[in-house]
Amino acid sequence: MNHLQLGRTGLTISRTGFGALPIQRIGFEEAGRILNRALDGGISYIDTARVYTDSEAKIGASISHRRGEYALATKTAAKDAEGFNRDLETSLRTLKTDVIDVYQFHNPGFVPVPGGADGLYDAAVKAREAGKIRFIGISNHSVDRAFEAVNSDLYDTLQYPFNHLATDREIELVKLCAEKGVGFVCMKALSGGLITDARLPFAWLSQFDNLVPIWGIQRMGELEQILALSENPPALDDTLRAGIEKDRRELAGAFCRSCGYCLPCPAGIPINDANRMTQLLTRSPWKGFMTPEWQAKMEKIEDCVRCGACAERCPYGLKPYETLPGHLAFYREFLKTHAED
Repeated sequence: MNHLQLGRTGLTISRTGFGALPIQRIGFEEAGRILNRALDGGISYIDTARVYTDSEAKIGASISHRRGEYALATKTAAKDAEGFNRDLETSLRTLKTDVIDVYQFHNPGFVPVPGGADGLYDAAVKAREAGKIRFIGISNHSVDRAFEAVNSDLYDTLQYPFNHLATDREIELVKLCAEKGVGFVCMKALSGGLITDARLPFAWLSQFDNLVPIWGIQRMGELEQILALSENPPALDDTLRAGIEKDRRELAGAFCRSCGYCLPCPAGIPINDANRMTQLLTRSPWKGFMTPEWQAKMEKIEDCVRCGACAERCPYGLKPYETLPGHLAFYREFLKTHAED
């Protein structure tokens, strides 16, 4: 397992991180097996968030007795200092730890600064002075806010979506983090599951020596695949470059990453999956999306009132109310064609 220093934090961590959002979908026992195997395999950076339902509780129950073996990062989506402090105390208690190594603002719609009316950054400084957190970070899906945060010199880490579909500006963001000593934590290396060959982002990301990808894992098989890639990193050869170019042709640009910030939908449409259904059906195992339950979910698109709330919330500037009908039409045709499969 290769290691790196996470920006100016001084934390030496594995170049392979563990994204704990998906373990909220499995039981405590299985989550414990996976988390302990991750540590046994050399992973030493664990990332979660207060809003990931019971993810923090599973980490606390499963590996808090091994606390010295990993750097721990979590996030707060609080809007003010009172909420920040409440989230922090809950996270410390739930994670069964005295200190959180990297405490991040979770995709705020602005960059918290000292003296702000929200009080968030000042609360983080007080928490750091009290020894409850070690470093202040921020996660975001907006490239403009990401640049603002890095240039502010207020943040020790930035968490941002990044993989081989990245734009030139996003690559510049990673380079700026290296110049500024800001640790770059890479989320959505698999673009929310649309990238099905983990070798491609793994090899491409290895070109950058200042970032740590956090791989979202909920199955032991997924973990073993990532550990195998970490043990024997794939070379960026002509075969992988061809796969990368294929992904870029099919996915680069405006597509849904399934971040879920568009939700909730007043019509009950599962926008974060429905608005990428065409890609899901053509790029990944599709039978799970053919169930009566999923058929009913997709038909909810007919109930869209075009209120525009999803577009206002989307960090990528998408307008789901315009594209959802196309996904529904594709879904219906796909369902008809594959009815006997």
